[in-house]
Amino acid sequence: MMRLALRELCGYRAGDKGDTADVALFADDDDVYALVVREVTAARVKAHFGSMVLGGVERYEAPNVRALNFVMRGALGGGGPRSLRADNLGKTLGGALVRLEIEVPDKLAARRRPRPDVAWADAILATLPRR
Repeated sequence: MMRLALRELCGYRAGDKGDTADVALFADDDDVYALVVREVTAARVKAHFGSMVLGGVERYEAPNVRALNFVMRGALGGGGPRSLRADNLGKTLGGALVRLEIEVPDKLAARRRPRPDVAWADAILATLPRR
């Protein structure tokens, strides 16, 4: 077993309306979906966000597309124009959710998504003047 962040196993989409955010996790295959269904509960998502999500968290399963959708109420500091948070939109919470780590069997860990090649960015940064 090893601990992996959800971003290594799933994609996600996120949205928001008012003070409610929703984040959908999409698993790449049936085995990963079964693991995510077991490990990523509404209670665990609520605990992951702590005091950032003041209301309830509901989980909806969509097995036909290997997805879990989490609806988080009271998650955006009152909503876009009312919030004092710098960037409180659903997409930010989506990025935070896929940082949640779960225990993954070795055979599934071997299927994790490849890290993006960022050598192109390193090459650009190398050309910038240093202070």
